[in-house]
Amino acid sequence: MDAALHVVADEGLRGLTHRAVDRQAGLPEGTCSAYFRTRQALQVAVAEHVAATLAADVDELATELVACSGEDERAVALTLALFERWLEERELIVAKLELSLEAPRNPEVAQTLTASRTRLVGVVDGILTRAEKQHDDGRAEALVASFDGLLIGALQKPPGERRPFLSTSLALVLHALTQP
Repeated sequence: MDAALHVVADEGLRGLTHRAVDRQAGLPEGTCSAYFRTRQALQVAVAEHVAATLAADVDELATELVACSGEDERAVALTLALFERWLEERELIVAKLELSLEAPRNPEVAQTLTASRTRLVGVVDGILTRAEKQHDDGRAEALVASFDGLLIGALQKPPGERRPFLSTSLALVLHALTQP
């Protein structure tokens, strides 16, 4: 799956083929297709991998955020650290973006991403509940959508501008969407 992420990040979802994954992984031709018989199966597997990886990262962040209840600056710093790591390992975020664009045309990819997003909104809602912040399902959904947009915006900036952009933007979004 790591090789598939590299292919998607470098060549887009159109470049995601069994042969491209085999080349990237340094495996004999035909290896990837032995595990994922169709291109559709490969795309769904990448979507599942991206969703699971992001979920694990967010779960870890949620655990860390429990310990800093009431410390908004620390919560922003922890979230910023995760976002910066994702931007340094851009393959994951670029693959998520590519899959998000594919989802309207591919029901199986859409189903995987929708389930992942629903779970993520639930985690964010739980974080807000524990932090005793003003929230409801709409605010948690808006935070998740805002975070997606911030990541896209940061990817479009030169590397030296990403951290300041994220730091300022995260604080603004969190404050705006968690205050009464």
